[in-house]
Amino acid sequence: METILLGIFIAGYLLITLEHSLKIDKLIPALGMMAILWAIIAIFNIPVFEVDTALRELIPVKVKKIMAYHLSHTSEILIFLLGAMTIVEIIDYYNGFEKIKSFVRTKSRKKLLWIFAILAFILSAIIDNLTATIVLITILQKIIKDKNLRLWFAGLIVIAANAGGAWSPIGDVTTTMLWIADKVSVPKLFVYVFIPSVVCMVVPIYIATFLKPFQGNVSGVDNDESNITKIGTTMLWLGLGGIIFVPIFKVLTGLPPYVGMMLSLAVVATFAEIFSGTKFNITTPNNDGIMHSQSPVHKALTQIELPSILFFLGILMAVAALESIGYLFEFAQYLETAIPDIRIVAGLLGLGSAVIDNVPLVAASIGMFSQPMDDSLWHLIAYSAGTGGSVLVIGSAAGVVAMGMEKIEFFWYLKKIGWLAFIGFAAGFITFVLMEAFILT
Repeated sequence: METILLGIFIAGYLLITLEHSLKIDKLIPALGMMAILWAIIAIFNIPVFEVDTALRELIPVKVKKIMAYHLSHTSEILIFLLGAMTIVEIIDYYNGFEKIKSFVRTKSRKKLLWIFAILAFILSAIIDNLTATIVLITILQKIIKDKNLRLWFAGLIVIAANAGGAWSPIGDVTTTMLWIADKVSVPKLFVYVFIPSVVCMVVPIYIATFLKPFQGNVSGVDNDESNITKIGTTMLWLGLGGIIFVPIFKVLTGLPPYVGMMLSLAVVATFAEIFSGTKFNITTPNNDGIMHSQSPVHKALTQIELPSILFFLGILMAVAALESIGYLFEFAQYLETAIPDIRIVAGLLGLGSAVIDNVPLVAASIGMFSQPMDDSLWHLIAYSAGTGGSVLVIGSAAGVVAMGMEKIEFFWYLKKIGWLAFIGFAAGFITFVLMEAFILT
C-alpha cells in the first residue's frame, strides 16, 4: 500500500509539472493528491509516525493527531504568507512601490539584473526569501512590461532570494528550524554560510549577463513618477518596516513568525484605513448597482494569489503524508549508511529539496544526525536545503510564489533557469567545503 501512496504522489507531481501542457491549474492535482493520500492512509489504517529527534526513531501515532500536527505547521506558513501578501497589496494600493521604482534609472538589462539580484539577496536575509520574492516581483511588474523578459528576471530573483535566505536565521524556514532546534548559532551561521551564499548568487547572475535576454537595454520601461505620493511613500516604508519587525517580534516573544506578521498587518491596515478615510464596513454601489468595498484592506485581499496559497497547502500536506508513513526518515537513514561522506549526504538533501519540500527533509536530518551544535554539517545542511530548491521552480517557497505571480511554466524554468541554479548551488557547495578544509579548521 505504501508503494501505491508513492505512485499517487509521483502521478500528482507529474500533473503539476505538466500544468501548462494539460491546461490544468497546478492547485488541482496538488489538492487532489493531498486528499487522496490522507484518505487512503485513513481508510486502510496505514501506520503513521512522528520523528522522535532524541531517540532517532519513529513513534506510532493516530492519523488525526499527526494530520493536525502537520496542518498546524503548514497553516503557520500559509497565514504568514497571507499577511505578507496583504501588506504588499496594501502598499501597491497606494502606489507605494512607485518610490522604489523611481530609484531604477538605468535601462541596461545587465545593471537591472544586478540591482534586483542584490536587493533579493539582502532583503531575503531580513524579511525572508518568500516575502522578498513577493516584494521584488511586484516591483518588477511595475518596471518591465515585457512578459517574457520578466520571466527571466523572476527566475534569477528566486536564485538570489534563496541564496540570501540561507545565511540568515530568519531568511529561510529550514534555517529557522535548525536555529530553533539549537543546531546552529547566528554568529557561526554567518561565518560558515555567508560566503558560499554570495558565491551561489554571484556565479549564476554573472553567467546570465552573457545570455541574450540580458543584452542591450530594456524597452518599455515605465519611468513615470507622477504616481508617487507622500502617502504612498509613507505606506511603503511602514509596510516594509512592519515586515522587518516580524523577526524582532519573534526574538522578543518566542512566538511563531505568523503572529508578528498579523500584528504588522494590523498596524499597516489601520494606517491604510486612516489614510483612505473609509471604514471597514463602508460599501458603495457601482454603475451596475453592485456593492463594492472601498476599504484598501478589502481591496488588497481581493488581489491576493489564492490559487498559490491553495497549491502550497496541497503540496505541503501531500509531502507530510509521505513523511508520516516514514518514507522520508527511512530515505535519510539509507543515505547515511549508503554514502560514507556525510557532506555528500548534505548535498543530496539539498538537491532533493528541489523535488521534495525542504522542510520535511531538514526535519528528518535533525532527527537523523547527532552532531553537536555548530558542527559544520548543520551549516552545510542549512546552505544546501536553502539553495538547492532553486533548481526547480516548485523546489522552494520563493519559486512557488514566483510561479504563481508570473505564471512561470515548470519546464521553461527547468530549461532556462534550472541549470544556472545548479551551477550556483555547486559553486557555493564547493566553496563551503574548501572553506571548511583550509580556513575554518
